Amino acid sequence: MIGLVMCGGKGMRMNLQEEKLLLKYKNPIIQHVISALQESGCFSKIFGATSANTPKTSEFLKSLGISIIQTEGTGYVNDLNKILHNFTEPVFIISGDMPLLNAKIIKKIVKLVNTKNIWTTVISSKNFLDSLHMKTEYLLIYNKKEYSYSGISIVNPVRLHGMEHVEETFVILDDKRIALNLNTKQDYDLLGTA
Repeated sequence: MIGLVMCGGKGMRMNLQEEKLLLKYKNPIIQHVISALQESGCFSKIFGATSANTPKTSEFLKSLGISIIQTEGTGYVNDLNKILHNFTEPVFIISGDMPLLNAKIIKKIVKLVNTKNIWTTVISSKNFLDSLHMKTEYLLIYNKKEYSYSGISIVNPVRLHGMEHVEETFVILDDKRIALNLNTKQDYDLLGTA
C-alpha cells in the first residue's frame, strides 16, 4: 500500500502568513502525519503531494526523505485525480493537517478497510465531533445520520476510470486522533487543549 499525504493547499481558512503544515505542535504538524505513517509499517512507499502553494513544506518533506509529487495546486479533487493514475497498488490518502495521528490508528484503519473496494472513506459522526467542541463545514448524511469526512480515504487506483463517479464505501470511526484537522485558527487553538 502507498501512503499519500495531501499537503499542497493554500490553507486560506487559517489566514496565516506561514505555511499551515509547518505550524508547531511539539513538531511541525506535517511531521506528526509522516511519523505515524512510517511507524505503522503499513506502506511500501510514502509520498507528499505538494504544490507551488507549499514550497517550504515540500523542502521540509524532502529533508525527511519523503518523495514529492508536485501538483498543479488547482484544488484537492483535481490534484488527487491526476496523482492516483500513477499508482497500481492501493493508496492510503491522508490530509497533512492531522497532528494527533499515530501509528496505532493507521494500523486500525488499514485493518478495517477492504482494499478491493474502489474508494473507502473514513468518516466521524457529528455527535462525536460536537462532544469534542469541533465544528465542521462539510457534513454528509449516511444511514440517516450526520457525519464528517476525516481526510482519510483508501483507493484502489486500478479500478478507477477517469473522472467518473465511483461508489464510495464508508468506515465510521469516532476517534480524536483522526477527528482533528487544522482548517481554522479555532482548530489550532483547540489543539492546544488536547
